Amino acid sequence: MAAPIVMVHGAFCGGWAFEAFRAPFEAAGHTVLTPDLRGHGEAGGSVAGLSMTDYAKDIAALCTSLPEPPILIGHSLGGLVCQLAAKRAPLKALVLLAPSPPWGVAGSSMEEAVTAFGLMMGAAFAQSISPDRTLMRTYSLDRMPSAEREAAVQRLRPESGRALWEALNWWLDPFMTTSVGTGGIGVPCLVMVGQRDVVHPPMTARQTAQRLAADYIEMAGMSHWLLGETGWQAVATQAWDWLERLDARAPA
Repeated sequence: MAAPIVMVHGAFCGGWAFEAFRAPFEAAGHTVLTPDLRGHGEAGGSVAGLSMTDYAKDIAALCTSLPEPPILIGHSLGGLVCQLAAKRAPLKALVLLAPSPPWGVAGSSMEEAVTAFGLMMGAAFAQSISPDRTLMRTYSLDRMPSAEREAAVQRLRPESGRALWEALNWWLDPFMTTSVGTGGIGVPCLVMVGQRDVVHPPMTARQTAQRLAADYIEMAGMSHWLLGETGWQAVATQAWDWLERLDARAPA
């Protein structure tokens, strides 16, 4: 029986982000769940004050409720949620698409630095942050076909300022909320990143992979929206092939 798969979306999004990406895995016989992080569903709800820990505990509880340890697939901020959930629930494997790095891994692009600095200003910690649709079009959704990009932009939702602050300004967090420790995460892990990603660029993704003792794949010509931009099918195929190799190495 194929292990269940839980796909975790990134900041400002919802489970809808995996509408296309989930299909190849379901066709292969997996049950795929794409939960909305707390406060991100179509029905609304406030995200103000929510922590990365809240998100991670919710995903860990979902994983624990399943009949067998699932495969977790996370994108961007959802990739960091998955890293934290992996410390709280048994998993079969972890696939991280352009993941936000854990505590202790420094960003490597100007865009990362600018975003983090912006969240240091004002009272963002206790607020919800509205999506900057221009930045999403420019940096996250830049390789999507125009009509699909605009449809995605219209579905964006506010994000927790606290969760963003914990993820992007980890050096100011005395509680080390996003720490996953050192020496690996204790579960087979794959980090995938687009060659042209400036949100979490290859240099940052490689550091994340090293911290997690993970395998690493860089997708030529791709940007940040690995789950839906042009070429996403190749991302799904590479992730599937990696999972198949894990099964082949597993003891009978």
